[in-house]
Amino acid sequence: MNSRASAVELAAKRAHTKNHTVKDISTDEFAIQVFNQATIEKRLPREAYMNILNAQKGTETIKPEFADAIAIAMREWAVENGATHYTHWFQPLTGASAEKHESFIDWKTQDVGIEKFSGRELVQGEPDASSFPSGGLRTTYEARGYTGWDPSSPVFLWEAGDGMTLCIPSVFFSWTGDVLDNKIPLLRSDHMINQAALRLLRLTGSKATQVYSTLGWEQEYFVVDRALRDLRPDLLTLGTTVYGAPPPKGQELQDHYFGTVKDRVLAYMRDVENASLKLGIPVKTRHNEVAPAQHELAPVFEKASLAVDHNILLMELMRRIAIKHDLALLFHEKPFHDLNGSGKHNNWSLATDSGLNLLDPTDFPEKSTQFLILLTAIVHAFHRHSRLLRASIASAGNDKRLGGHEAPPAIISVYLGQQLEDLLNSLENDDEDFTSSKADMVDLGHLTLPEMSKDLTDRNRTSPFAFTGNKFEFRAVGSAQSCALPITAINVIVSESLNQILDEIEKLCASDTQPTPDQLANAAKPVLKRFLKESKAVRYAGDNYSKEWVAEAEKRGLANIPKSFDAFKALKDNAVVHAFKDVLTKDELSARHDILVEQYANLMNIESNLMLDIFRTQIFPAALEHQKKMAKSIKLASEVGGCDCKTLERSLRDFTELLQQCMNEVDKLEEFQTEAMAFDNLDKTAHFFAHTVNSQMGLTRELVDQLEMLIEDRLWPLPKYRELLFLI
Repeated sequence: MNSRASAVELAAKRAHTKNHTVKDISTDEFAIQVFNQATIEKRLPREAYMNILNAQKGTETIKPEFADAIAIAMREWAVENGATHYTHWFQPLTGASAEKHESFIDWKTQDVGIEKFSGRELVQGEPDASSFPSGGLRTTYEARGYTGWDPSSPVFLWEAGDGMTLCIPSVFFSWTGDVLDNKIPLLRSDHMINQAALRLLRLTGSKATQVYSTLGWEQEYFVVDRALRDLRPDLLTLGTTVYGAPPPKGQELQDHYFGTVKDRVLAYMRDVENASLKLGIPVKTRHNEVAPAQHELAPVFEKASLAVDHNILLMELMRRIAIKHDLALLFHEKPFHDLNGSGKHNNWSLATDSGLNLLDPTDFPEKSTQFLILLTAIVHAFHRHSRLLRASIASAGNDKRLGGHEAPPAIISVYLGQQLEDLLNSLENDDEDFTSSKADMVDLGHLTLPEMSKDLTDRNRTSPFAFTGNKFEFRAVGSAQSCALPITAINVIVSESLNQILDEIEKLCASDTQPTPDQLANAAKPVLKRFLKESKAVRYAGDNYSKEWVAEAEKRGLANIPKSFDAFKALKDNAVVHAFKDVLTKDELSARHDILVEQYANLMNIESNLMLDIFRTQIFPAALEHQKKMAKSIKLASEVGGCDCKTLERSLRDFTELLQQCMNEVDKLEEFQTEAMAFDNLDKTAHFFAHTVNSQMGLTRELVDQLEMLIEDRLWPLPKYRELLFLI
């Protein structure tokens, strides 16, 4: 029995083995691994407790006189729960998290140890800044960097390696003050949106002292059996398949979406949920997604910066727990060719400290000048900075997903729904007679079934940025991506547009007193009308998947950027540099451009390496063996008198020609890859990978996948799609 057959047999046994070891946690255990408000209040003096509470809210910094007391309380709590080390947990520009563990143990004398953790160690750490992506901001001989405690995200205990580590969410920056992480820009962007939104609320007479962005992410993923994954170098290395013929059955029956979750996967989901809840991650929803072996997990909404942290944490949890269930987790945006890829929908809104959702249109949005101003600012921002938004979700993996029938295209547009679209049209046309309609009821035509209320508008799941009732859903974000950059970009550009609109409205109000609702509405109408007309092209309610939309978008002057390499350039645009002036410097934006370009080129190079290696070391030998067996069989048949072997001989010739074509295309792929890596300019390398090597990889795959459908099953070395997707 070969390795693939053994792995298939093992996976089949696992698929029918029920896991009874999962025990769901109680509500009392929620956030038990978090240094939460109740724990802080119990362990700290009142003044220190209030200081850390206000720091979490973003209204003050941690005072030096309280740092030691806070550190001691944290250490005692952590040690009581089994922790031996602490770490500053931060998010460098790799898109993942990073940590360096330090022991609590210090030495009082040469042979006497004590447990120690000071306020300085809590507040600041010092990792090597030159070993992380910096885009030229740091070099090998300029290594000093710092981590700083971010009190807005709670400290937590991380369980791994049969031990506990105290994790301190932190920011990361260089000795020169350059920003080297994803969190500092996100926090700064939240400050921007807070200032702009409070300005709006003051103008409209609404009471609030703080506004912050909220985020509810929807994490899609695939799980496959680990034994099968381990036999696929491509899945093992990149989390995607570089070769693979379509299975006899894929997702065409539409029977997997919201279908019954398999026992093995459900046990895994429960383990993930329990671990998440202990860390204070408020997971809420789980279900099957469209493709076989594809699933989704989603939490309730949180403050955006905390939601980003929780998503990074959850992804690592999911990877670790999958191993316990002999599963392999795939976060890649397109693990399987011709099947739906995975995204991470970002549901974005704005909330006040008093609990008001600023994107709630209320029953009569036409009467809410506050809502209309904010809505206009959002639409205008997406029109003005569509290239930036495309860059914020750009990656080599997401390129394979965007524009397919599971994800929006690379054209950024906004869907508002019929009611709001009609309302904005009425503003543009000075129509004073617009009145919101009430939601209809649906009579299901049976006595025992109650009437059901329906929403005022349908949901357009093809739109990259769709209004869904009281929030916007940014559907173009990739599943493997951190939410930080997309949310930062949205906060920044909406703040910019909102301030521009308010500048003009305030001039028209021209009064030291609070304008009345009518005065404000009259001052706002001409301003909103102009901004809406300027940005009308970005509003689209039709099918974003259609070819007609691509043509229509071009007529409207909207950017269509299929390749991420071309999208990254937006980070150097003067308009983007100006919008980000309070968040990132021009050099910091340029550094991010260079990092993204380098990552893109490296991933494409790895993918082409895998294609060359797998074909030459696994597929080609199997093809030769199959060819040899065919030739031997035909020779034996021809030796039997009266046997017409023309059809068999033709099939051998066809197979040999196909194999030769595959060899030629693989050789050509290697030539192109070598040419790409020979450039002394990273932009040229990435451009060549995006526009030449990528096309060659597609052509090579198309031919090699035909081999899989011809070679004897027992000879094929790689687990097939039907095994990966259905043996769970």
